[in-house]
Amino acid sequence: MRRNRLTARLVAALMAATPAVAVATTGGTAANPPTPAEPVLQTFALTVHRAEAAGRMRLVADRGGARTAELARRATEPFSLVGVTWSDPKAVPAGAIEVRTRGAATGRWTSWQRLETDNPDASAGAGGSDVRGASDPLWVGPSDGVQARVIGAVLPTGLRVDLINPDARETTTASGVAARVPAAGRAAGRAERAGVASKVALPLRPVPRMVTRAGWRADESIVEEPPEYTGAVQVMFVHHTATGNGYGCAQSAGIVRGIEGYHVRSKGWNDIGYNFLVDKCGQIFEGRAGGVHRSVLGAHTLGFNANASAIAVIGDYGSVAVPARARAAVAQVAAYKLGAGRNSALGRVRLVSTGSDRYPAGKAAVLYRISGHRDTGRTECPGNSLYALLPSIRRMAGAAPSGLRYRGVNQANRRAGRYYTKGPAGPAWDLDTPTRMLDRFEVWVDGRLAAAVPGGHRQAPVRLTPGEHLVTVKAVHLSGRIATTSAKVVADAVAPAFTRAPLVSLREGAVGATAPVRVDWGLSDTSGVRSVRVSGETLTGAARGITDTVRLGAPETWSVSVTDQAGNTRNGAVTRTPVVLTEAGAPRTGTWRTVRDRGHLGGAAGAASAAGSSLTWRFTGSSVALLAARTAMSGRVRVYLDGAFQGVVDLRSGEPQYRRSVWTRTWRSSGTHTVRVRAEGTTGRPSVVLDGLVYLR
Repeated sequence: MRRNRLTARLVAALMAATPAVAVATTGGTAANPPTPAEPVLQTFALTVHRAEAAGRMRLVADRGGARTAELARRATEPFSLVGVTWSDPKAVPAGAIEVRTRGAATGRWTSWQRLETDNPDASAGAGGSDVRGASDPLWVGPSDGVQARVIGAVLPTGLRVDLINPDARETTTASGVAARVPAAGRAAGRAERAGVASKVALPLRPVPRMVTRAGWRADESIVEEPPEYTGAVQVMFVHHTATGNGYGCAQSAGIVRGIEGYHVRSKGWNDIGYNFLVDKCGQIFEGRAGGVHRSVLGAHTLGFNANASAIAVIGDYGSVAVPARARAAVAQVAAYKLGAGRNSALGRVRLVSTGSDRYPAGKAAVLYRISGHRDTGRTECPGNSLYALLPSIRRMAGAAPSGLRYRGVNQANRRAGRYYTKGPAGPAWDLDTPTRMLDRFEVWVDGRLAAAVPGGHRQAPVRLTPGEHLVTVKAVHLSGRIATTSAKVVADAVAPAFTRAPLVSLREGAVGATAPVRVDWGLSDTSGVRSVRVSGETLTGAARGITDTVRLGAPETWSVSVTDQAGNTRNGAVTRTPVVLTEAGAPRTGTWRTVRDRGHLGGAAGAASAAGSSLTWRFTGSSVALLAARTAMSGRVRVYLDGAFQGVVDLRSGEPQYRRSVWTRTWRSSGTHTVRVRAEGTTGRPSVVLDGLVYLR
């Protein structure tokens, strides 16, 4: 909260002197007396009136009305936090109050450390007649000795040193208060989102991860009155505790427990004053009881406690740099509290003071929604270093989600700027804003809410009806600001269709142990074909056929699997066996002779030169190819299929070629056909050489 001007670190040794008042924490009966216990609170009077000085304070200097009086070193029961209080909560000491303590482990005394005393009572008297004025407490760690001195002409009456031992006993914890925080937060989340006109349940608004009162072992037995509540949080006040920076984060819970004891036992408040605290490691602590999701009236900022919340950074940040983790935690809590009331952390608000040393009662103040304590009171709190960071904290707390972008759509394929899915879709995204600053994500389909997930998620499942949709991901910041990113997603649950079933055709080329073939198919699909896989080989979606070879006399199966952009698959298959019919077994007319050469199919072929000489084959199959030899002097043949003239094939070639498929025909289904080939008797090159036929059965 307030600035603590530390002048040095721990040194020196302990002495004893003044009577003390100790508040113990154990009880007993006459029959069973209590066991001795270390007190939570010890007090030592700092009276400097001469009539009361004996045995208490001694005047060590008196120059021009500026007196310096010291309380001699004295031994104490163990304590870890020290402060000074006085009778009138409205009074502010005109002088300086300094203390030094003895470390319990080392026996060394610290140098003098000045206490922060520039703040009037922040409770505005709400605690009644028991409320006392007080310095900020100073965390000194486990100690067992104290010395104090006061410097000044005018000091408040009733000065005393208060020592707090937060570990004096295993404090009784009303675990229900802390345990109810998540449950209450859940109920609030439901109420807050009950008005959303959608069948989609919004996730609960996340409560920042924090150490609850049960977690830091708040002493609920000293909190006598129930919490009070005000309206929605209009402003978040940032404080520092001024308790010093020489602590480890494992000690933070003890410091918070010590501040609670100091606020209640020494200052006379009902509970710890702050709504939240955060240590230098970024650990957030629940402060005043009543529910972190509710507007609990605290005691932190005189004149402006109502409709406000406060977070105190544990430490002194007058000149020490504020760790980034602590700054991020302050921004998170501020966004959480202000965003609950849809108040922008970047804005300002006009509030009327109930009375402070800067704004008299009834005077209006225009404040940033995230303000420092010094903006409403004459104090150095929250320290120059922390105060200088408030603009960046506002930006962090009030920012819209940044860098929101699609990472993809689970169970979908992306092509040409669109995603394709069978129906189920899982939009996935990334963004730059840390999860701690996020409320939730929503997924909207064609302008309607389809899904919502907590801020820690990066994907959400939705199911789409057939057709093209605009799928929008909306990120919601704790502040309430949003960011969106959209993509077009096509839902297609229908598999591709074969407009032409897979068909195997003999093709032109060399025939030996194998015959050349082509496999063709026709396809249609509303979203487009992504890929085709034929007998283990993957092709592009545009592929509509392949060339291949097949061993003569052996059956071969071609499996065709087609996948569309959405992942739907259609399968087809075709099996064919190539069969050879040689020229030797063909009925013939005219004059034919046998020519033998290893280049011919089976080592032999039929040759004819006389025009009209013919060979005829009859077969049952789905594709056929005529096999012939080609040379520079080869002539032409006329081809007839089932008695119908098909055309003329010229067998001339610059280079000799044997066993060539020179003419083919294919049908969709198997049937019985007749092929007749007749030599034309071409002038100057009448000779033709035929090997036979190949057909697919």
